[in-house]
Amino acid sequence: MSFDFDKVIPRRNTHSQKWDSMEARLGLSDPDTLPMWVADMDFAAPPAVGEYLANKIAHGVYGYFGEDADYKEAICNWMRTRHQFDVDPDWLVTTHGVVAGVGVSLQAFSELGDGVVVFSPVYHAFGNTIRAASRKLIESELNVVDGRYEMDLETLQTQIDTKTKIVVLCSPHNPGGRVWSRDELIALCKFCERNDLILISDEIHHDLVFDGKKHWVTANAYPEIADRLVTLTAATKTFNIAGCLTGNAIISNKAMRSKFKSVLAGCGSLSPNGIGVEMVTAAYSAGADWVDAVVPYIQANRDLLDEALVKIVPGVKVMKLEATYLAWYDFSDTVYSAEQATDLIENTAKIGTSRGPSFGKGGETWLRFNIACPRATLEDAIARLRRAFGNQ
Repeated sequence: MSFDFDKVIPRRNTHSQKWDSMEARLGLSDPDTLPMWVADMDFAAPPAVGEYLANKIAHGVYGYFGEDADYKEAICNWMRTRHQFDVDPDWLVTTHGVVAGVGVSLQAFSELGDGVVVFSPVYHAFGNTIRAASRKLIESELNVVDGRYEMDLETLQTQIDTKTKIVVLCSPHNPGGRVWSRDELIALCKFCERNDLILISDEIHHDLVFDGKKHWVTANAYPEIADRLVTLTAATKTFNIAGCLTGNAIISNKAMRSKFKSVLAGCGSLSPNGIGVEMVTAAYSAGADWVDAVVPYIQANRDLLDEALVKIVPGVKVMKLEATYLAWYDFSDTVYSAEQATDLIENTAKIGTSRGPSFGKGGETWLRFNIACPRATLEDAIARLRRAFGNQ
């Protein structure tokens, strides 16, 4: 089956956060601004998802969702066949997205004022959620070694204390696209064991991996971590269905799972988004070919923008994406300050990106570009950058 990722689908005036909220979120009001910020794709979702929705509309009744056996089996089958991760259906708890899973975990496994570790620069929603929950944000800044991120657990040991309760890992990492090795995950898991820490592993980008790299499910890399691990996954990034706001927590430890579910119930979350659950079921059941086609397309976009940007902006440093569709560039060794580069990109090239400082310590001189778009859109962005920076 072939898929037309080159097709440009108009998204303005569709209540798209990515396309319609740039003025509210970034202060960019020019209607010609090209959005390359929010992490959703500009591709149509797998046909099976559209077919499900069309059938649902034809049926015409949208009541409460019940009976999730097919949904859970679809998730378990995907994890087993794509990630060699054997998940018991009883381990699955549906959440309203991965960030909601982080928030529930904070309430379930820590108290007000407790410390929560993130590896920065990292997805900004983690820090926002931790602060909103009145927990203490501990940023363990990643080291850049040979152009890729590495965790610094030795320094982290000096940053934590007995009030530190949770580590939140982004795997693969966003931004930077780092696919953590098995040895790195084992080291982190043992660190959590030594310091009596709960590990929350956000693995939402686990299907979007390039160059033959292998994503290690944390639970597989170090099975002994099971009694202090929450794995968060979702179909939303994989299949471009973020609007369905459906994720899942995989918790094999019964006591931890019970505590997590109790907090979820205490938030009034008594049932999932039924349409979202069935979109996920359709995607996992019949979307494998789509994923196998979209990954090399995004990889080619990565290579195209990487090669172009180093010519357009001499001195820019590329962090070669191993996963995700969120390209990450450092302007610290260019003739431009971070503020100047951002201004040129946003106001001259008219491209909306995710600004590095929002990702925390270590992100100050970086910008993140969403490259999950038709090739023509990316080529337009490159042409805009050439004009803005005056380099061919």
